[in-house]
Order: sequence, then C-alpha cells, then structure tokens
Amino acid sequence: MKERALRRPFLFVSIFQKPLMDSLVLALDRALSTLSGVARGKRSTPTVKTAERTPSSEMVDDLPETERARAVGLMRVNHAGEVAAQALYQGQALTSRSIELKAKLAHAADEELDHLVWTRERVRDLGGRTSVLDPIWYAGAFTIGAVAGLAGDRVSLGFLKATEEQVEAHLASHMDRLPVNDRISRAIVQQMKVDEAQHARMATELGALELPRPIQSMMRASAKVMTTLAERI
Repeated sequence: MKERALRRPFLFVSIFQKPLMDSLVLALDRALSTLSGVARGKRSTPTVKTAERTPSSEMVDDLPETERARAVGLMRVNHAGEVAAQALYQGQALTSRSIELKAKLAHAADEELDHLVWTRERVRDLGGRTSVLDPIWYAGAFTIGAVAGLAGDRVSLGFLKATEEQVEAHLASHMDRLPVNDRISRAIVQQMKVDEAQHARMATELGALELPRPIQSMMRASAKVMTTLAERI
C-alpha cells in the first residue's frame, strides 16, 4: 500500500508535466538551431526576373564597397529581427492555452524561419556577419512572448499584430535605404514584407486585442534600440 501511494503522485506529475516538458525541450532545440546558424527553411531565397540567384561572387561584385557595407548592416538588422521573431513565437506558443493558436503560431514561425535563413545567407554572401547580440535579442523576445501568452491569447495576439505591423513598416524603410543594384536583398525584403502583413492579418482575424498606445510606444522604442545596435554590432 505504501509503495502504491508513493507512485500516485509521481504518475500525476509525469502525466500533467510531460506536455510542458516536451514543449520546453522543443523550444530549447529551436533556440539552439536559430542561434547556431544551422536552422533550415522550406522556401528558396526569393528572386526577381531581372536578377535570378547566381553564385555569391557574382551577386556582390557589382556593388561599390560603401553600398555593400550599407546592405550588410541593413540585412544584419533584418536577421536580428528574425531571431527575435523566432523567440517571440516560441514564447507565445509555450504559454498559449489554445491548441488552434499554437498551430497558427507554429505555421507563422516556420515562415519566419525562412526569413531567418534568407537574411543570414544574404549577410554572408555580402561578406558580412550576423549580430553578436543575437542571444540577447532572443532571450528578450522569448520572455516578452511568454509573458504575453500568460496574459491571455487576445493579448498575445495583440503583441503579435503590433510587432508585425512595426516590422512591416521597418522593412518598407529598408526598401528605401537598400542599394538599388542590390536586387537580391530587395527581393528578400519585399517577400518578408508580404509575409509580415499576412501574419498581422492572421492575428486580427483571430481576435487580437488592440494594445494601449503607451505599450506600443515602448515596443517601438525597444525596436529602435535593437535595430540601431544590430546595424553596427
């Protein structure tokens, strides 16, 4: 009897904690693959009709050094943003109470993973490196996502909607700043813009809560700090 009584609490804990433990393991695996640079996407790098993807040496030789450096900085910022996006989605999915929302977040995260790979490869093709502060961006965004998820699915979706709208505007500004001849980077950013707008619409359709203006202002300020540092470091 004593042995059976001791087993019951153990079984109770293992049954109800196993899904959470599985989620934590998967989240850790995603974090490691994101930060280590081994993550692989599903879609090929976007191209345009006048600039089909060619070997990396041909893609950068026609850019002057100053323009190449500018493109590296901007694409490094975009890569840092995708690192944060992976973390945000993972944090939200971990604490979400809705199975449907978890599935939607997983699908969006897979599309963002494509962005991560595209920007990482483009930075390298241009002869640059990704931000050394990527682990900090990941940790911060994961925490925000997890807290937002705990606050409820509508709040979590509100953070997602506000984030994607800010990212879309940020990418639009990059289209103005990227060198005209860097057609590969421009094609990547354009497709990212399309996907981010779609994610924002998804959040709205699922009932995203409109966040108070002070919170949105704080989000913009945080994003400004990240983009400024990531462009340089």
